[in-house]
Amino acid sequence: MKRRSVLAVAALALTLGATAPAFAKTQVTWWHAMTGANNEVVEKIAKDFNASQQDYELVPVFKGTYPETLNAGIAAFRAGQPPDIIQVFDVGTGVMMNAEGAIKPAAEVLTEAGMAFDKSQYLPGIVAYYSRPDGTMLSFPYNSSSPILYFNKDIFQKAGLDAANPPKTWNEVWDAAKKIKASAAAPCGYTSTWLTWIHLENFAAWNNTPYATKENGLAGQDAELQIATPLFVNHFQALADLAKDGTFKYGGRTSEAKQIFLAGECGIFTESSGGLGDIVKSGMNYGIGQLPYDSDAAGAPQNTIPGGASLWVFGGKSAEQYKGVAAFFGYLSQTDVQTYLHQKSGYLPVTLKAYEETKKSGFYEKNPGRETPITQMMGKEPTANSKGVRLINLPQVRDIENEEFEKMLAGEQTAQQALDNAVKRGNEAIKQALGN
Repeated sequence: MKRRSVLAVAALALTLGATAPAFAKTQVTWWHAMTGANNEVVEKIAKDFNASQQDYELVPVFKGTYPETLNAGIAAFRAGQPPDIIQVFDVGTGVMMNAEGAIKPAAEVLTEAGMAFDKSQYLPGIVAYYSRPDGTMLSFPYNSSSPILYFNKDIFQKAGLDAANPPKTWNEVWDAAKKIKASAAAPCGYTSTWLTWIHLENFAAWNNTPYATKENGLAGQDAELQIATPLFVNHFQALADLAKDGTFKYGGRTSEAKQIFLAGECGIFTESSGGLGDIVKSGMNYGIGQLPYDSDAAGAPQNTIPGGASLWVFGGKSAEQYKGVAAFFGYLSQTDVQTYLHQKSGYLPVTLKAYEETKKSGFYEKNPGRETPITQMMGKEPTANSKGVRLINLPQVRDIENEEFEKMLAGEQTAQQALDNAVKRGNEAIKQALGN
């Protein structure tokens, strides 16, 4: 070989050695539904995890809204090309639990990778919701939330309301909303995201009244809805009445109403604690209050139930991919990561240590209201009415409930008719899903 050729080969070898990795990283795909400020948190967590080790590359992929992400995951599984990890909102828990063979329990992923899994390190109410009755944790709780009340302090002051004393009961919310509207402090008084999650499922738990039989589906799949009782009817009729003159403004079935509140159109807003990031980012002079309760409900308030989402692992992956997933879940469990996630996003810390560290740091004193979603969920021992909701086809049942609410808000039917119809249609859908 000529000297020039030898030098050329040597130069090429040096170039390849400098640019190519010593070994290929195992790629771990993570489909998620986070937008805005929460998407920025996802990107940072993925970037920091990738930088923390040399073996795995976590690739987050936005797949749309919560329902869209769940549907995309189901379609990908049927096509034989599911991601490694998928973020599924709380409503999809029953769907995923019944997907035999489609998922691999998170607890198994961790233990098979040789990682110590101690359930007592995690917030009990959250872990229990995503576990089998025998205690096996099926999915990793990434972004658990609790619904809370937000209010625009500037609008409160213009309306002559006390910005240091947000409404605590729903009757107080209705009165404050009317004052905001009547004073022209804002075009509307009150709006809300997720009517099904906040005004049905959490309304039931917070007021210690049943949403469905069989402990809301946790004690048996053949549950029947119980949402046409006077407590629910009176609540939804109040919303329907406020909607007539725009005192209540409906935004949509999921989180669309957040934009109404951010635009300053409404003074009061109920939303997930996980919606905090975008509110902070907007620069609004905002305040936080606990989720309002019904003053007619005996013993209220009780406790709220987890919202948000958890991370499910699909089955049929390689051992190396599962090790990567376990490494990521282990990274997510680190106190500093959980503290960052909690303080930046408003979602609850998954681990008790992250909560204790945040409390010890004085964060809650400096940021009034930020502990509210945690104390709401952990303040009282859950009852049969407040452990959560787990219907076999809760996404479908929610769609039915939303259809009836939209007819009610359009003035086409009363709250009693809407809830009666929701119960009848919802129960039929549950029976069909069970094959009855």
